Amino acid sequence: MNGARIRVAGLVLVTALAGCALLEHAEPYISTTGESPTLIPDVPFAVSAEPVVEAMLDLAGVRAGDVLYDLGCGDGRIVIAAARRGARATGIDIDPMPLIFARRNARRSGADVERRVRFVRGDFFQADLRDATVVTLYLSPEVNQRLLPKLLAELAPGSRIVSHKFDMGDAWKPDRSVSADDATIHLWIVPAPKPGG
Repeated sequence: MNGARIRVAGLVLVTALAGCALLEHAEPYISTTGESPTLIPDVPFAVSAEPVVEAMLDLAGVRAGDVLYDLGCGDGRIVIAAARRGARATGIDIDPMPLIFARRNARRSGADVERRVRFVRGDFFQADLRDATVVTLYLSPEVNQRLLPKLLAELAPGSRIVSHKFDMGDAWKPDRSVSADDATIHLWIVPAPKPGG
C-alpha cells in the first residue's frame, strides 16, 4: 500500500472513531420519550435567526413562570432564549445531532439557563404538552395542521402558539401576525372550549 492510500485509510478510520465518540458523549444529554418512535424527521433542520427568535418570544409574551415547548428545537436557540427570560423550556427533536449542539449551547449559556432547559429526543406528536403555556414551531404548513388537534386538545385556554413562517391554513387563522428580519411570525391563543362542546 502506498503512502497516499495509508493516509486516506487513516483519515477514514479517525473520522469514524470521532463520530462514534461524539455519539457516545452525547448519549447522557439525550433522552427518548415513550416508546421508540420512527425517528425520521418530518421537516428538514432550519434555524430561526436571533431577531426572529426574540420577536417570537416577544409576540408570545414569554416571561418568568412560562413553560415553553419548542417542537423541532434543532440547536436549542428558542429554548435557551426563553430560559434567559426566566421560563422553563423543553426542546423536542427527533434528530439526535442538533440536540448535541443544543445541550452544548445551553451549557455555554451558564448554569442559570442550563437548569431551566431540557432537551428530549423523540416524536413531538407523542409528547405530553399539557403543562405548556407557550409552544413554538418552525415546521411546515402540513405538520402544523397535523399538530392542530393535539395542540387544541392538550393546551389550556390562554396558552400561546407561535410559528415562524408557517400558519395553520384555513383550519385556524392566527390571532396576530408580525414581521421580523424578513420573516412572518404567527400567534394563536388557545380559546376556551365552547359550552356544550
